[in-house]
Amino acid sequence: MNKIYVNADEALHDVANGATLMLGGFGLCGIPENCISSLVKKNVQSLTCISNNAGVDDFGLGRLLKSRQIKKMISSYVGENAEFEKQLLSGELEVDLVPQGTLATRIQMAAMGIPAFYTPAGFGTEIAEGKETRRFNGKTYLMEYALHADFALVKAWKGDTMGNLVFRKTTRNFSVPMAKAGNITIAEVEELVEPGVLDPDQVHVAGIYVHRIFKGEHYEKRIEKKTIRIN
Repeated sequence: MNKIYVNADEALHDVANGATLMLGGFGLCGIPENCISSLVKKNVQSLTCISNNAGVDDFGLGRLLKSRQIKKMISSYVGENAEFEKQLLSGELEVDLVPQGTLATRIQMAAMGIPAFYTPAGFGTEIAEGKETRRFNGKTYLMEYALHADFALVKAWKGDTMGNLVFRKTTRNFSVPMAKAGNITIAEVEELVEPGVLDPDQVHVAGIYVHRIFKGEHYEKRIEKKTIRIN
């Protein structure tokens, strides 16, 4: 099975209006920049996007928000995006805010084929409204469902032509479980190598989970919040 695609446009050819997408990375670190640019260019509409963040106003998912292509966001941290706030308060954007650990676990459960789980996070808050609860050992837990997506879009440091992926540091946080949870997983990589080049002990996602792969270009790798110390 040939998994290699020339670029993001080719790899995302069948992403249609109304699709549910998982987008990897942590903050602006390790986001699939080429895939996001392609989605903006394709102008697909009514997207549901699952990501730990909503980007910033002019970068990452902020670009899709600005062009009004996102119908719903499922995220845990959205504090750096004024456009997100504007659309949320005006009622233009549906938002499901999820505790970060719960979001990560919901994705992981989908990757493992487990439909639901119980967590204490969110009990006694608005997050618990309408959700099933159970008590275990005297403590109340919420039932949360696994999160699935039509497409999982991730960006890896290195990958081989069979789809095996290696991530760098923080970029693994959400990208690894997302790569296993999408119906179709599309990976963009900084370096695409032949099978056998990657050390098997360093592979974070096995190629069996990856359906399409391409070598990305022109990575900006934006710093979300630059902090400078003057001695």
